[in-house]
Amino acid sequence: MGRGNAGRAQAQRRRSLAEILRGVYGGQSMLFVLILSATMLLVVYGLIMVISASSIDSIKANNGNPTVISIKQILSAVVGFAGMTFVATRNVEFFTRNSLRFYVIATAMQVMVFLPGIGKSVNGNREWIKLGPGSGYTIQPSEFIKLALIVLLAIEFERYREWVEYPKQYMGRAGIYAAIPAGLIMVGNDLGTTIIIAIIVLVMLFLSGVPRGAFWMTVGALAVAAIGFILTAKSRMGRFAAWLDPNTSDTANNYAWQAQHGIWALANSHIIGVGLGQSSLKWSWIPEVENDYIFAIIGEELGLIFAAGTIILFLLLGYWIVQVGLRSSTLFGRWASFGVATWIVVQAMVNIAVVLKALPVLGVPLPLISAGGSSLMAGMMAIGLVLSIERRNHLELDGGHFRAQRANR
Repeated sequence: MGRGNAGRAQAQRRRSLAEILRGVYGGQSMLFVLILSATMLLVVYGLIMVISASSIDSIKANNGNPTVISIKQILSAVVGFAGMTFVATRNVEFFTRNSLRFYVIATAMQVMVFLPGIGKSVNGNREWIKLGPGSGYTIQPSEFIKLALIVLLAIEFERYREWVEYPKQYMGRAGIYAAIPAGLIMVGNDLGTTIIIAIIVLVMLFLSGVPRGAFWMTVGALAVAAIGFILTAKSRMGRFAAWLDPNTSDTANNYAWQAQHGIWALANSHIIGVGLGQSSLKWSWIPEVENDYIFAIIGEELGLIFAAGTIILFLLLGYWIVQVGLRSSTLFGRWASFGVATWIVVQAMVNIAVVLKALPVLGVPLPLISAGGSSLMAGMMAIGLVLSIERRNHLELDGGHFRAQRANR
């Protein structure tokens, strides 16, 4: 009798979960379906590649167990899907009420990375918070700062729209909101993430219509600051110098090791690759192979076709997210969508450009694909924000009927 009741309760929970998912993801616009499908394809594709790329590093770091890193990534994907589902069901009022709260929490977490016994440093970057003693799990607040900042700036740009012609007030507020967490991230020695945040903020400012003179002066000042950060740090200068000299030997210069071996992996790929799981360069030849350099393993194992397909899929996802912004009846929806599109596409292109040696090593992950639970969860929640905006678009513009959509131009 008890076993039968337990079975019925389990079946009821399954039906409830199915009903929730159907309510969130069912009957939406074609644009909604395309964004969701592309996101889930990238996530599943990423899990497969993390399993392949991380096995050797996992064996070395976890007493011969090849699955520790990949299991963490799978768990992060499950949590990320739950977060995406939650965010996708929130309305504009929810984001308006909580935008500053999210920003403060994310920034406070970034402060916690500097607390003894709580913060953790990896490869010279102090960017992680340990979740419990001995658990092995960490969280990287800077990934969630990107999302919190996009939401806050989109709200602020809509709320203070009449100030757009007054750079000190309009751009100054955005600059202060961005500078506080970006400064903390730079104290932690993470220039790559700081650059991505700066690009997101600059694109959102530009698209919001700020005076062009003030905008380009800001861009120039930030470019000078970036050069200063490069010149004042030995490791950054070493990576930059190695990038400028293509003939730098990987054995003579440690800063050239990762970039040079990433190119070797791609050179080993050909059209169809060496086969899934068959990479030779992942055998301790590429540092952070499952993180910043996972695109090199995609190219080596799956070949030029899948490498090019990855780039195309990111560009399509960015295009579809922009269409959501163009369809939005609210300025918040427009600028939030543009911010997320900038984050996903620019970070993906920067990551890939680094692997191709078109840029010096910056240490940013490939969104939705690279190993790293915080990056994956924050990225999926950002997609949830876009889906929330498109749900509203669908109700307002289409009456909730499922059919193919085109952006308002």
